[in-house]
Amino acid sequence: MSRLRIQGGKKLRGRLRVAGMKNAATPILAATLLSDEPSVLRNVPRIRDVERMLDILRSLGVRAEWTGDHELKIEPRGADPAKLDRKAMRSMRSSVLFLGPMLARFREVELPEPGGCIIGNRPLDTHLVALTSLGAACERGKEGYRLSAEKLVGREVVLPEFSVTATENLMMAAALADGRTTIKLAAAEPHVQDLGDFLNAMGARVQGHGTHVVTIDGVASLHGAEHEIIPDQIEAGTFMIAAALTRGDLTIERVRPDHLDVVIQRLEAIGANVEVAADSVRVTAQGALKAFKFQSMPYPGLPTDLMAPFGVLATQCAGTSMIHEPLYEGRFGFVNELVKMGANAVVCDPHRVLINGPTPLYGQDIKSLDLRAGATLLLAGILADGETVLHEAEIIDRGYERIEERFASVGAVIIRENEA
Repeated sequence: MSRLRIQGGKKLRGRLRVAGMKNAATPILAATLLSDEPSVLRNVPRIRDVERMLDILRSLGVRAEWTGDHELKIEPRGADPAKLDRKAMRSMRSSVLFLGPMLARFREVELPEPGGCIIGNRPLDTHLVALTSLGAACERGKEGYRLSAEKLVGREVVLPEFSVTATENLMMAAALADGRTTIKLAAAEPHVQDLGDFLNAMGARVQGHGTHVVTIDGVASLHGAEHEIIPDQIEAGTFMIAAALTRGDLTIERVRPDHLDVVIQRLEAIGANVEVAADSVRVTAQGALKAFKFQSMPYPGLPTDLMAPFGVLATQCAGTSMIHEPLYEGRFGFVNELVKMGANAVVCDPHRVLINGPTPLYGQDIKSLDLRAGATLLLAGILADGETVLHEAEIIDRGYERIEERFASVGAVIIRENEA
């Protein structure tokens, strides 16, 4: 356990480079199981969720080694599903991404209920609908699920919702199915696109990824591939909000501006200035910021993982901002922590919160709660007057690499301490 001790009242100025995308790295790591040949992945973030995925792969007998600061070589030959570490699977939500590739390669998979951040009800129903549509049989026991299939057969599948991980699982399973699979109401997020690109590099035949209709023509086998993980859209958005929040001046490098269109649009509407280059954005803010409405939506809408950072930004905007989170009902825990720091906010129901501003924030002892809430409260601590102590900081490490060091490089004062 660790905590971050933050001396607030700082304006962030300088340059930050965005790491590889957490939500792209995790499905791509799972997808390496679809072949018994080695794959090389570059721009892989050194974060806890990646290390946990590697722990699961290694428990299967896969050889996974860092061959550079952010480069991995994965050798899946000899993977044995009987060796699966069930405890490691339970430790993270992203372990659900092993369902599709393990079913496709081994024709059978047992999955305990995956863990992860407590942000609301996230059942596996859509995953099960997707995989049973290809011919898998599913049994549910006290501790999890068992899926099996003598053969997977492609067909048209209409997903019950725009589920990112269900789309990814179905894409991976369909890559080795017989015939064509058509996914309707597919998620179109950048990390879904990146997974499709990696599968195609392995020899799959995926088309339409990045749209809401994806087709996959199954092939008999896949081979290893080399691939570079895309920049993290959510990390880039977090840094952009940090610049506006602190009235700072940040140039955020190695980004995909086309993945940030709606974020850029919303920040400009609030009153920030955003300068867009080929692979960077510069964000500055002076004067009053305006209240806004934020509604989480499937891509290309505003991403749910930036809801909380926009929430802390709302505390510094003139007027009443509405934050609407229709996807999850457990993501407003951070609001109570902001109120402790001086925010004027009211949670209307599990999906809506009203935040009045601008209000000064003051340092307090607060908890990270979940990954995105933790990053949000770190931003609040950088802004707040006085000292903030943010507990359970290791939760932030799930998705942000060396976050305190990187913010310190642009003017924040943050010290990490171990907790008893």
